[in-house]
Amino acid sequence: MRRGPKFDTVGGSTTYAVELTRRHSAISLTRQGADSGHLQINLSWRMRSSDFGGRPRRGGLLRNPLQAFKPEPVQGHTQGMVTVDLDLACMYELKDGSKGVVQPLGGLLGEINAPPYVKLSGDDRFGGSSGETIYVNLDHKDEIKRLLVFVYIYDGTPAFDRTHAVVSLIPSNGPRIEIGLDERAPEARSCAVVLIENDSKGHLVVRREVRYVYGFQSELDRLYGWGLQWGRGYKKKAGRA
Repeated sequence: MRRGPKFDTVGGSTTYAVELTRRHSAISLTRQGADSGHLQINLSWRMRSSDFGGRPRRGGLLRNPLQAFKPEPVQGHTQGMVTVDLDLACMYELKDGSKGVVQPLGGLLGEINAPPYVKLSGDDRFGGSSGETIYVNLDHKDEIKRLLVFVYIYDGTPAFDRTHAVVSLIPSNGPRIEIGLDERAPEARSCAVVLIENDSKGHLVVRREVRYVYGFQSELDRLYGWGLQWGRGYKKKAGRA
């Protein structure tokens, strides 16, 4: 019997997640039979009161999945509380040579049924339970060369380790894939989370990156050799509904 990779898992035999870690950093969607349909890439995060009174707890959502629905009670809001606005984004490169980015800044939300076959659902500025989601149309996987999914702190204190952020990849078939962003990276403003590539065997492979940088998109571009031209962008001010 062929043995698969020994990933950390949570859940039952029919609904479970695999955690990509430094030790087990890659998984093939093709071998999982999960390289068709729509792939959802979700960023969820929340600030908790423990972040302001002590060190964050370890363990993550995978080993304690119910913690995602049981935030610690906030004892009081003060001016010293850390606020963070995380954005989910994706650089794409298609096999025809076209390149670009899907992100909230500039309203570059992409297209799902036309190139680049990547679509951002919207912008969550407050760490809501639904977070932000990017959809990838894997029925056009043969036209995709590589996708770099990244997260950046648009506004607020650089504090990835205080947001308890998790990026989840949810294919139409097969296990959910999760990557936690709780490592200490003081002053880092961006993080390359995962790289999705068509390899030489025609397999669609998901590879954990979790590489923190002090700059924004242009620094990630240089790190991965994307070759795009970048300018400064801003969001319109928004309040809670």
